[in-house]
Amino acid sequence: MREEIGYIPVGEAELYVEDVGDEHAPALLVLHGGPGGNAYALREGLQDYLEGFRVIYFDQRGSGRSLELPQDPRLFTIDALVEDTVALAEALGLEQFHLLAHGFGALVALELLRRYPEVLGAVLLSPWVSFPWLSARLVEAAGLEPLADPEANLRAALEKAEPKLLFDRLMFPTPHGRLEYEWVAEGSGILGPDTPALAFWKNGLWRLDYTPYLSPSRKPVALVVGEKDGTSYPYAEEVAERLKAPIRVIPGAGHYPWIDQPEAFGETFREVLEGLLAPWRV
Repeated sequence: MREEIGYIPVGEAELYVEDVGDEHAPALLVLHGGPGGNAYALREGLQDYLEGFRVIYFDQRGSGRSLELPQDPRLFTIDALVEDTVALAEALGLEQFHLLAHGFGALVALELLRRYPEVLGAVLLSPWVSFPWLSARLVEAAGLEPLADPEANLRAALEKAEPKLLFDRLMFPTPHGRLEYEWVAEGSGILGPDTPALAFWKNGLWRLDYTPYLSPSRKPVALVVGEKDGTSYPYAEEVAERLKAPIRVIPGAGHYPWIDQPEAFGETFREVLEGLLAPWRV
């Protein structure tokens, strides 16, 4: 199998990139979560489902294995991540491509879909679209009543518990799923900086609700979510309704449904990928 690994400069950033599969196959750019995550766990968990694609896994600017950037909020915006993705596609010679986005990566995917004709369609896994909604879930995970102000929610939640504990309560329906994810994540040996998350916080990420920008797409879009993912469900139903996009809910699964329910996820995911490509096949 063809695999090219290296660093590609995109403006003021330099991205770690893994370009995998037949160069002539449909291209799929993978947008990881975060902000400040990396693509390692997505490749480990999803690569077996993505045969038949040219898959580009990359760590977003200043994240994971990509080169660090200073903690300047100007460098960490949704627009910057969108422009990096387009620049990366151009550097790889991709005239058209599909997107696979997880969690926070869905914001980037939705902006790319809205603004760039090169994007042919997208699959959104466990999408994060409304950060005020998510902040309310975090404060509930801390055992508190949500407040009107999302940043106040976040401060209150973090005064009660560490962020990892709160997110774990929302993302993982079982200890087994959490431990399996941690085994994969820790096995990567990737210790990315906190810079992206802190810079996005300063930029007001937790007040960002992308929902009003959602409208029916003329391109194929589908959502796949875990029924037990408190970071994205049931709000994902609202997202799907506004996009007029199909949504597939995996029973008993959390934020990483391929870990919690691999058989149900595999069957659903392959069907969704087939639907993504169907309009472009002759």
